[in-house]
Amino acid sequence: MEKSEIEGLWSHIHWLSVLEEHGTYTAAAARLGVSKSAVSQRISDLEKATGTRLVTRTTRSVRLTDAGQSLTRDVRSAYEQIARSFSSVRDAAGEIRGLVRLTAPVAFARQQLVPHLSAFLQLYPQVRVQLEVSDALSSLAAEGYDLAVRHGFQVPETHVAWKLCDTTSVLVATRDYLQRHGEPRTPGELSAHNCLYYPRGTEQPAWTFERGGKTLERVTVPIAGSFSTNNSEALRDSALNHLGIALLPDFSAHAALAGGTLVQVLKGWTLKGAFADEIYLIRPYSPHVPKSVSALVGYLKEKLSGGFRVTG
Repeated sequence: MEKSEIEGLWSHIHWLSVLEEHGTYTAAAARLGVSKSAVSQRISDLEKATGTRLVTRTTRSVRLTDAGQSLTRDVRSAYEQIARSFSSVRDAAGEIRGLVRLTAPVAFARQQLVPHLSAFLQLYPQVRVQLEVSDALSSLAAEGYDLAVRHGFQVPETHVAWKLCDTTSVLVATRDYLQRHGEPRTPGELSAHNCLYYPRGTEQPAWTFERGGKTLERVTVPIAGSFSTNNSEALRDSALNHLGIALLPDFSAHAALAGGTLVQVLKGWTLKGAFADEIYLIRPYSPHVPKSVSALVGYLKEKLSGGFRVTG
């Protein structure tokens, strides 16, 4: 094969290495910013040019054959150096631009993240953000994400994490519900109420409370209710509809508490173990971080560092 023909396949080989890294055509296409069919066509062209099979396909993923792995192994370090050099030159120019792929839990993304992202994109008009809203804990590397928001998450050794803010759990209800059913003064009185909760597998639902300083008082009470769901927005909305007393993370409750449509129940007690106490941003480790990613991390840390103070 002539040198010019090989040079014409450089991008094909790069796409093959991206496919190897991400494991699916969908994830590779997302990382490259092209269609899934375009990736498939490039790989097919490369296989025709080499005269050998480079990819083995399954129903869920793809893996490279020995020939494919040999090809990408020999060129991987060169492409990584090219990427670092390009990013360094572009970042040295001072303009913050590029695509940031971000994944976040549904409720947090809708209630807290999207308003800040809108302001961030106005501040950095050359940056694009692609937000995946999902409660599933996706693999950042496999799915091609630059950043993920995690609500209480053990950070893998291959990732870097920044704490965004602290978060707490609160019990809330409407004044209408409390007027009709009475306001509980102790955790034990919750047995007389319709409790709206986040299910934890097949475990009997129970809430744990603490109060006091040196003489700490801790109590766990079984609860029951007509509605449970793994989405805090749905729990909040059910409470707003006067259905019962809901246990929520503060970022789901604070707007309704501030507006007076919900009030806090059992203020003197601290809920333990219901939701995580911290929210993080994480990313896969790499020696070079694009300015667009660093800018978004810094912006969200600044805007969310104060947490979600609840009133009501």
